[in-house]
Amino acid sequence: MSVAHVYTVAFQGIEAREVDVQVHLSNSVHSHFNVVGLGDKAVTESRERVRAALAAIGLSLPFGRITVNLAPADLPKEGSHYDLPIALALIAAMGVVPASEMAGYVALGELSLDSKITAVNGVLPAAVAALEQGRGLICPEASGSEAAWAGGLEIIATPSLIALVNHIKGVQVLASPEPKLAQDTSSVPDLKDVKGQETAKRALEIAAAGGHNMLMIGPPGTGKSMLAQRLPGLLPALDAREALELSMVQSLAGELADGAISRRRPFRAPHHSASMAALIGGGLKVKPGEVSLAHLGVLFLDELPEFQRVVLESLRQPIETGEAVVARANAHVRYPARFQLVAAMNPWNRIAFAPLGAVALLQECRGDRS
Repeated sequence: MSVAHVYTVAFQGIEAREVDVQVHLSNSVHSHFNVVGLGDKAVTESRERVRAALAAIGLSLPFGRITVNLAPADLPKEGSHYDLPIALALIAAMGVVPASEMAGYVALGELSLDSKITAVNGVLPAAVAALEQGRGLICPEASGSEAAWAGGLEIIATPSLIALVNHIKGVQVLASPEPKLAQDTSSVPDLKDVKGQETAKRALEIAAAGGHNMLMIGPPGTGKSMLAQRLPGLLPALDAREALELSMVQSLAGELADGAISRRRPFRAPHHSASMAALIGGGLKVKPGEVSLAHLGVLFLDELPEFQRVVLESLRQPIETGEAVVARANAHVRYPARFQLVAAMNPWNRIAFAPLGAVALLQECRGDRS
């Protein structure tokens, strides 16, 4: 009978909650492999991925009862990143790697059937949480550069389970990942591309200088969208703290390409058919919405009166508080959402027929914050 511990995280907003992955092996007449601890479908399916990955490196599961507990048991667990910590705790309980050493790491990663470790979302918030807990981090090789931005902690970025086992045993040494800055090869839209519209360009410059929200009313084809797309080019680049804060949101949403952090301010332009969950955040598995992905950047709502009333009403809280709150029966999730709102609409007496939500949002825009 033996028990092993490996730590991982469960995400609630950009907060990474500590999860203790406990594996218990005991004798039994029948062979059982159970995962308990309020996991979703992806977590329970990890049993088969772990079984196949261990077989790929020449290990078979011990005969008997295998119990995996994800503590605290009342905290919902979602995602496939529990594969790696379950596999590590299991091989530690089997004596393949030292159990005491594994307890000093936070691990996350998805296992493929041939024991490769594939990238998962949320590695950057997990690295920050591991640093606060005084532990190291074990993550997929593809996410190593992302984790390195946390700084000050030991990071083992591994391409496969066998490479990780060899590294722990000292047979193979994995290189420490280096933080990577995104190479923004695409040019930023420049205000010089706009011919005429001097009043509108002056208003855009004032909005950029003061951090004001902005509403543009004009006939189709007058350049409202073109002007809005050029607002991020007038804003200063993100500083290191802001870039890290935005990248944590992008990491959770799976939009951090190659683990590289960018200093460019985001520009998000959701379609007017977007739902409240798409704009504010939420869904079956709570994810950040457009207002959070526009954090520290620009949120552009074209054809403002065409948005659903409930969607526009839901923008009140992010505009006032700078954060988006998604309430669920078993969770209360917060995402940062400090953005500049730029909206555009056509004039032809549309304001008289606009939904009440659009009128309320216009009133909110008049109370700009500096």
